Amino acid sequence: MTYLFSKPLTLVAFMALALTGCNNSSQTTDESAAGDATTTEAAANPNGTLQKIKDSGTIVVGHRDSSIPFSYIADDPNQPIGYAHDLEMKVVEAVKQKLNMPDLKIRYNLITSQTRIPLVQNGTVDFECGSTTNNEERQKQVAFSNGFFEIGTRLLTKKDSGINGFADLKDKTLVTTSGTTSERYIRQYNDDNKMNTNIISAKDHGEGFLMLENGRADAFMMDDVLLAGEKAKAKNPDEWVIVGEPQSFEIYGCMMRKDDPEFKAVVDEALANVYSSGEINSIYDKWFLNPIPPKNVNLNFEMSDNLKALIANPHDSAQPKAATAQ
Repeated sequence: MTYLFSKPLTLVAFMALALTGCNNSSQTTDESAAGDATTTEAAANPNGTLQKIKDSGTIVVGHRDSSIPFSYIADDPNQPIGYAHDLEMKVVEAVKQKLNMPDLKIRYNLITSQTRIPLVQNGTVDFECGSTTNNEERQKQVAFSNGFFEIGTRLLTKKDSGINGFADLKDKTLVTTSGTTSERYIRQYNDDNKMNTNIISAKDHGEGFLMLENGRADAFMMDDVLLAGEKAKAKNPDEWVIVGEPQSFEIYGCMMRKDDPEFKAVVDEALANVYSSGEINSIYDKWFLNPIPPKNVNLNFEMSDNLKALIANPHDSAQPKAATAQ
């Protein structure tokens, strides 16, 4: 088995930045980087993703570098790890079997919140499983697998900050990750409620927490489980607390190009096999209920009833089937 590792193409990154720059600077999202989706997908994928992989002898896997514990870099800069990454490798094995290519090469390609959609659309990345929310706007640009996680959006702050929920953000400084659904939500919430919150957009979750830890922000808004990941790697995890009623419930899915039902079927079947066999429980326990690299901290993040329901009845809907209290 051969592993290759690469970063997003300079030209692609430039195009993504140029496209996002067309938006209001305070509203940067990955959705704005779509460009002409029909043209790019047709050029990148004229015969389907499986044929592209077969012809090249390589499957290109998108990964994150700081979405703990889903997809991130720990000790080896050339090897992503995480809960979503383990599921991603199950998909790779399914593709190998489908194509009868046991020696299929794997190339890892770094993506960010801003570049993930255009890199999938233009064929640089064949698919990614990380911490990407499946929503209706994104479904117009890319396809999603059946969901593999469900989250609620909350706040991370110091225990003595006086912030216990979103109403306490008035006149405060908040950081969130650029190109995420959290960024879009909090900007709208700030405008609608006249909170006068100073909102800072970080390039990734790691930078967001660093801004919080260094005192540049009073709170960090993101998916609850990602906040738990950042809290776990803090210098003193006990100083921090996750607060606030979830403002939304969102489902993560693997992302791939649109209009490619054959490849999507392989991805969905790979996930379904992990769910039905019960293997998902050991994968979950490994990343959420046991010490994880690089600091061997345990997130102690129990599987929610919502996630149990999603595993029992997989679907690729943009909306959770229920909003059970987390």
